[in-house]
Amino acid sequence: MKSIKRMREYVASRLVNKLIILFSAIIILVVVSLTFISYQRLHKEAIGHIISSSSNNLMLVNQNLEDYVKEMEKRSLPQINFDELSYAFVHEADSYASKMLIEDYLRSIFYNQYDLEGIYLYLVNSGKYYEVKRLRNDITISTYEDSTVINQPWYKDALESQFNRSYQSLPFSGYEDSYSMKTEKGFFAYHRVLRSIATRTPQAVISFYYNDSIYNDIIEDVPIEDEEQLFWLGPNNELFIATDQSRFSQLVKEQVIEAIANGQQQGEYTYTANEQKHLAIYNIGEKEGWKLIKTIPYSQINASAQQTLRFSLLIGIGFLVIAVLLVIILANRITKPLKKLSTQMKRFGSGDFDATLEVVGTDELAYLSHRFNSMVKRTNELINERYKLKLAEKNAVLKALEAEINPHFLYNALQAVSTKALKTGRLEIVEMVDSLALTLRYCISGKDIVTAEEELKHIGHYLAIQKARFGERLIVEYQWSESLKTIEIPKLSIQTLVENAVKHGVEKVSTPVKLEIRASRDDHHVTIVVANNGPAIDEHKLAEIERWLQQDWEEALYKQESIGLVNLNARLKLLYGSSAKLSIYSANELTEMIISLPLDILPEGGSYDEL
Repeated sequence: MKSIKRMREYVASRLVNKLIILFSAIIILVVVSLTFISYQRLHKEAIGHIISSSSNNLMLVNQNLEDYVKEMEKRSLPQINFDELSYAFVHEADSYASKMLIEDYLRSIFYNQYDLEGIYLYLVNSGKYYEVKRLRNDITISTYEDSTVINQPWYKDALESQFNRSYQSLPFSGYEDSYSMKTEKGFFAYHRVLRSIATRTPQAVISFYYNDSIYNDIIEDVPIEDEEQLFWLGPNNELFIATDQSRFSQLVKEQVIEAIANGQQQGEYTYTANEQKHLAIYNIGEKEGWKLIKTIPYSQINASAQQTLRFSLLIGIGFLVIAVLLVIILANRITKPLKKLSTQMKRFGSGDFDATLEVVGTDELAYLSHRFNSMVKRTNELINERYKLKLAEKNAVLKALEAEINPHFLYNALQAVSTKALKTGRLEIVEMVDSLALTLRYCISGKDIVTAEEELKHIGHYLAIQKARFGERLIVEYQWSESLKTIEIPKLSIQTLVENAVKHGVEKVSTPVKLEIRASRDDHHVTIVVANNGPAIDEHKLAEIERWLQQDWEEALYKQESIGLVNLNARLKLLYGSSAKLSIYSANELTEMIISLPLDILPEGGSYDEL
């Protein structure tokens, strides 16, 4: 457990260790996966190749074998007048001519047939047989008396066969043949019954005994390696060729022969013998049903795939070692700049604000180093600016306290003037001074957000002063419902529009000017409009004002020469975001200044619940 814990701590301590472990794990996973997949494919392809090649080979060999058996049948049929031969079978004991006819018939069959070890002709009526053999380069014919031939199993099979023939496997027949064929070279016998054409009674049985040349041909045509076995079975599943008879017993025991006999013409069958898995590939002849079976242990099939697997593993391990070395080198090169960055960040965190990095290259690490240097530089600048701001803040507080004294002194002075005018009966002066005092008091109040009712009340005081100035030339009309007086708006927002209308509308002409202050709402916005029928704004001036309103609010807020409308627009953007809008329409002696405020964005401390 301690070693595992130490390993985890070692891996977690450095990024390079994590990268090496990660990339190594990915490479190992890829190598193992590719090796496993290649082994599975090779194994599958090996089985498919063996099945395909063996099946084609067995099919061709079995076709040749059946053609060979067909030739046996042709040899067994008399090539001369069968009536004369049939007569000779019956009268050969009494007629020398008949005997010579039989010998010539047998000699003609045996001539130039070197695969034949011997020919036997058994005469049913006389109970004797002719034997034809090759002695050196001569063909010898002998006759023997033997009444036991009719008791042979092959004899009974030939008589009972609808084709009047039977096949005999000499090595695996299991009984002693009556004929004097004792040579070890003989392994295959073909027996055919010759019947009378008139009565269909058996007159003779001709038997061909073949040497092992056909066996050698089969073994040569079907390649057999190591633990592979080959079996050739007759139509009745009688064994004729077996490279290992004990293995054939296993096929019978595992019911492989039965399964093949009941299966298709060709295919494969998997079975287990002695705890080892085998593959049996077979072909059944189309003409008579001869069966050629080849068995291959799966261990031999897997041998090539396993050899390829070992070779692939060696190559994979070699590539893995090379890949891990490359990963270690690459990981160290990647993490080296990060390590330098980490060291400089520790210096920076400890208060060393001169910690910078050398920027090398153009990759992400170089970009990160560049940004770190920029951060260090910006931090130094901010520290200097913060220091300066602290000093400026102290000066601003002092100036604010000083500025706060002056408006209160002015307000108190106006109250004194109003009291003096009231004592002397100058009521119009009292009204103007009171309006000016209330206006000044409203302006110096600490609130930045007020209700529309408060703003309209202030507008009333402001316009009272203006009416004292312009008299009947200023006509004011309100269209503001009670439900909209509870909305909260920026202080002096409407007053800025009214002041602008008075300055550019009423002051410019000597005729009466009507000033309208109205508000409306829809599902999403509250719209405040201040309109006048004074002279329209010059097109160039209007375009310049619109350009100012469209510029960035921060730029507008800090411009020294900013006008009141631009400042108002900046305040609206600060409080409501981009959803708020200030626009101006001016044409044909009608100028409208419009504020549009969103209902879903409330200023700090505001509420529209009463709408």
